[in-house]
Amino acid sequence: MKIEELKREKGSVLNIFTVFCFSLCIFFFSACGVYSFKDVSIQPPNAKTIHIGYIENKARYVNPLLSPQLTDQLKLKISSRVSKLTQLPTSDADFDVSAYVTGYDPSTSGVSGQQAATNRLTVTVHIDFKNRLDDKRNFSADVTRNFDYSATLTLSQAEGSLLSTIVSNVTDEMFNRIFSNW
Repeated sequence: MKIEELKREKGSVLNIFTVFCFSLCIFFFSACGVYSFKDVSIQPPNAKTIHIGYIENKARYVNPLLSPQLTDQLKLKISSRVSKLTQLPTSDADFDVSAYVTGYDPSTSGVSGQQAATNRLTVTVHIDFKNRLDDKRNFSADVTRNFDYSATLTLSQAEGSLLSTIVSNVTDEMFNRIFSNW
């Protein structure tokens, strides 16, 4: 009987220790400012404004819905996740983001029985980021995401079901690229 009581007591102490360690980790990560659970940490901290330009589609194949949806989704994501930055309609903000779609390219990605089974749409967006408060943080970069769809569908048929996923994933990639360089 005493052995079972010791096992229960040992398990209880272990649970308390685990909760304590987890709480301590959360405290240190949030207190040091490296990670924030509510907002994105930006540099320099005195930045107050951001301009997000219209994301043009300069790809060979142009989906007319892609540019406005990418632009709107990026603006929405930045305003909801980076609350300390005010969006300006002009490019004289502390941060200036301009971007354009450079690639919207379908290809065959899977073959079964000598026939295409899966097609892939590769979407690439070029980003130019200007930090007017710290020139060392300026950059140009490309973000690329792949989206697979059945080879039994044409690209225009697949776009209907893929567009919301494309916009969401590419916007996430752009946001992460812009705000992960701090």
